Amino acid sequence: MNKNLRLLIPLLLGVLLISCEDDKNTLYESDQFSVFKDHVEQGEYKANVVSSKEMNSTYKSPLQDAYSRAIEFKFSINGKDDELPYGKNHRLVVRPENGKYTSPVIKFGEQKADTEQLDKMDWMEKNTSVTIRVDFSKVLKDFENKGYYEDIHGEKIYKKDFKGLYVAGGSAPMKWDFDNLGDFEQLKDENGDGVYEITLTMNQPDPEKITSPVWKSSKDLSKYPTYNSDIPLVDALYNLALNELVADSEADGTFRTGKEWGGVWTRDISYSIVLSLSILDPERAKTSLRRKVKRNRIIQDTGSGGAWPVSSDRVTWALAAWNVYTTTGDKKWLKEAYEVISNTIEDDMMVVYDEETGLMRGESSFLDWRKQTYPRWMDNVDIYRSLNLGTNVDHYEAMQIAARMAGLLGKEKDAKAFKEKAVNLKNAINNHLWMEDKGYYAQYLYGRDYMVQSPKFEALGEALSIIFDVASEEKAKTIVEKSPITPFGAACVYPQIPGIRPYHNNGIWPFVQAYWNIATAKAGNGMALEHGLASIYRPAALFLTNKENFVAEDGDYMDTEVNSDEMLWSLSGNMAMIYRVYFGINIDEKGILHFNPVVPKRYGGKKELKNVKLWENNLDITLSGYGNQVKSITIDGKSVNKPQFDLSKGGKHTIEIVLSDNDITEGSSSNKVPNKFHLGTPVAKLEGGEFVWEEVKGANEYEVFINGKSTAKTNKTSFTLSEDAKLTEIAVRAIDTDGDVSYLSEPIQVGKIMTKNISRIARASKRVKIADAPSGVLELSKSNNKKVSFKMTVPESGDYMVWLSYTNGSGPWNTDNKCAIRTLYVNNTNYGALVMAQRGTGEWSSIGKTNHISVKLKKGVNNFSLRFEDYNENMNVDVNTALIENVYLIKK
Repeated sequence: MNKNLRLLIPLLLGVLLISCEDDKNTLYESDQFSVFKDHVEQGEYKANVVSSKEMNSTYKSPLQDAYSRAIEFKFSINGKDDELPYGKNHRLVVRPENGKYTSPVIKFGEQKADTEQLDKMDWMEKNTSVTIRVDFSKVLKDFENKGYYEDIHGEKIYKKDFKGLYVAGGSAPMKWDFDNLGDFEQLKDENGDGVYEITLTMNQPDPEKITSPVWKSSKDLSKYPTYNSDIPLVDALYNLALNELVADSEADGTFRTGKEWGGVWTRDISYSIVLSLSILDPERAKTSLRRKVKRNRIIQDTGSGGAWPVSSDRVTWALAAWNVYTTTGDKKWLKEAYEVISNTIEDDMMVVYDEETGLMRGESSFLDWRKQTYPRWMDNVDIYRSLNLGTNVDHYEAMQIAARMAGLLGKEKDAKAFKEKAVNLKNAINNHLWMEDKGYYAQYLYGRDYMVQSPKFEALGEALSIIFDVASEEKAKTIVEKSPITPFGAACVYPQIPGIRPYHNNGIWPFVQAYWNIATAKAGNGMALEHGLASIYRPAALFLTNKENFVAEDGDYMDTEVNSDEMLWSLSGNMAMIYRVYFGINIDEKGILHFNPVVPKRYGGKKELKNVKLWENNLDITLSGYGNQVKSITIDGKSVNKPQFDLSKGGKHTIEIVLSDNDITEGSSSNKVPNKFHLGTPVAKLEGGEFVWEEVKGANEYEVFINGKSTAKTNKTSFTLSEDAKLTEIAVRAIDTDGDVSYLSEPIQVGKIMTKNISRIARASKRVKIADAPSGVLELSKSNNKKVSFKMTVPESGDYMVWLSYTNGSGPWNTDNKCAIRTLYVNNTNYGALVMAQRGTGEWSSIGKTNHISVKLKKGVNNFSLRFEDYNENMNVDVNTALIENVYLIKK
């Protein structure tokens, strides 16, 4: 043998051995990042496990130093996006002298856009003082001459409603969160010349946004289950999550929502409890849930336009309450929770249920920041009218839970009724939201008089549809295989909305990823699960904390609209990979603990959970091998036939589970795609007999919808209306070369609209207590006009749409709980709720429209009434006030 070859063979064998060892150590590899059993790598950054109680990371956000000298912003009256058309901003290139920069005077409503192109590394100097100036005189003159200013969207802003001029933007300390602009973003006119100014310090280092390079366990974890395995990374991240759980445990016995988020929030605590907190600390979970109850009903504490019923996912509380019961077996809690859940569902059936589709109305569950997941033209009332996947699946499972609880409490009649509601809702979800061509469910139905599918992917809703068996087994497999998943994980929605800073849009949330992983495990898709696990472990390891969210585009945390360390549902999701995926813990209503373990081959080995307290049991559980098939299970040394344990036994027990070593990655597939932004929303209008719209950049063609149905496709920017067509509503959307679509344009009504001023035709008190009320309105409150009656005459019988114009200045667009609600009766038939969402604090002259309701009218005189029913109570209870102006009718 050649001497050189003899020398080379040991070297080659050594390389092969090292390669094999590296392969054994690898959990996941991609072009973007890699996860190993003891470390994580992403480009130049690395996170290392020192021990199960210590980690370090070299991660540094690329945006810690990056700060473009080009800044984009808009001015805002009263904190609304009302100066320039959506998608158009001012742009200034800041070149300071002696650390200061003063802008030219920008005319309000006229775009100022510097066109200078900059090098990516041309960053603004640290701590630059930037003064922005705007000529606001046109608006002030309109206030004086007309009493109001009409904004770019046609909304009238009255002088008496003017609260201030603000700036929103994408360069810190500016933010694009119009709904939360305050004193810090307000411009002032100090000398009264009509030119408003604000001075901001830009590119100011913020140490709070820089993650720590080292984590060491510092909390007493003795009360919690311990976890040990052959994978040091997972062990360390479990202990990191437990440390943060202790930090989120308040002295009053509740969980706080995150380091930056104090208090208990309904959906946050509920989703967290379902993931793992019902196992880890059920008593604190109970205390937290009790904080979210009022009048023996669940509190909808956040959501657009005054929370419920614009947002209606408060039923997530039921999911959590059920998990607390199954982990404790507490019959008193069962009875207490059932009363709250059943009352809530009954109210929702009266106010949120949509009889036409059989679905439940309301904002996307958890995606409660309207600009992040809805087209800009949709206001809070439009969002109430929409029908979302995740929210409907939550309602379905809440109904199922109510049925189970009723059965356990001996209320068989109620159990049957709730079960029937659940079955009907499940059928409605599959009938109206399933997209056969895509292989997953639509994001939601939206529109105005006619509903259209938004064909976007919504990660949480898709995951929950699998977990709660809304999707059949076949559909579940298809959803996991075909859903678009970005390189850094399951984005909340896909594709993304252009021009919106990352948060829900263009964002990945670890708790959503956790639910997606549980769903992929249930579907038995090993390839999707491996990617999903890596998408949980990468950010937690590199950031050394469980962040609230991060950017789908690049996996970084710094450019998100809002963020927090120690986020409760993120840390709960991290630990859920152990409890809900690896060990597959699931407890039924009879107290039977079922094990449905799912372990990808690369995650195989030995896993130990000790000190798991369920009912009156203390369990030590060992899991060996990989796959999703149980080979054997022993309890206290005795072999048993099924992977389950009866929790009614009580006492100390040892459970050993051995898997069959079946590779669940074989034959599985996942649709990994680059992150993508869809096209902008068309802006359309009617011009005579033509329906016309502005060209959308990147559009390959356009799709016209008439009365909610796709009618035509064209590469033009106009569509001729047919005189003989039965047309009452028209809209258009843009389509790109891949076939992905924009949102629909705002629907335009076509036809004769009947209008009457209610104050002139109603039998009601004309007394208005609100000092800033415009003329010609009636006040609806809990003390004034609890019932308003009026008559409308129509020339022919048939189906009509009816709605009101109103104003509600009880609170801002995005917070508070003072949405006004009334029930509409026509000829003594209950046609459902009219929702009058908040339009701005003190803005009693800001006129909006209620939701449209389809009613049957007879020829001639018809009797209408608006009534305040018990189920119309909002979350505030004390304030349920609106001013109503006109009633509108159009024949369908």
